[in-house]
Amino acid sequence: MPRIPYFDLEQAPEEIKQHLASRHPLNIYRMLAHATTAAPGFLRLGRALLRESELDPRLRELAILRVGILSGAAYEVHQHKRVARLVGLEAEKIDAVARGAAAPVYDALEREVLAFTDEVVRNVKASDAVFHSLHRKLGDRRIVELLLTIGFYMMVCRFLENLEVEIEPPGTVEITSLEPNKNA
Repeated sequence: MPRIPYFDLEQAPEEIKQHLASRHPLNIYRMLAHATTAAPGFLRLGRALLRESELDPRLRELAILRVGILSGAAYEVHQHKRVARLVGLEAEKIDAVARGAAAPVYDALEREVLAFTDEVVRNVKASDAVFHSLHRKLGDRRIVELLLTIGFYMMVCRFLENLEVEIEPPGTVEITSLEPNKNA
C-alpha cells in the first residue's frame, strides 16, 4: 500500500497528460503526477536517458539494475529487468546483477560499468582508477550519460521506496517494446 494515494491522472495538468500519453500506465507515473511542476522535467530527463542517449542500452540497463539492487528498490528492479530483456541483455547477465562485477558472465566493459556504478552509489565519487579506465572506453558523452543515469535512478529508487509505490498486478501492464504505448 503506498504511503500516499496515487494521483488521479484525469486531474493532471495538460502538460503531464501529454508526457504520459505515450507511456505505459505505470504506478510510478500515478505517484509522480503529485509533483505537478517537477514531473514534466523528470519525464523529459528520463526519456532522454532511455531513448536519446548514445550509451549502449545494455550497459545502461546493467547500471540501472545495479542501482536498483543497491537501493533495495524492488519496483525499479522489476521494471528494468523487463527493459533489459527488451534491449537484448541476456537472462544470465540480468540474473547476475545482484552479484555485481565479480560475476563471471560479464565481459570486461560490463564489469567496469558495474564497478563504476557501485562506487558512485556507495561513495558518491568513483576512484580515479575506475573513472579514468571507464572514461577511456566510453569517452566524454557516454561517461556523462552513465553518471546522469546512475544519479537519476538513485533518485527514482528513493522516490519509489519512500512512497512505497506498488508493482502493477501481473497482466495489467504489458511492456513488449520500448516504443511509445499507442493505447495509453
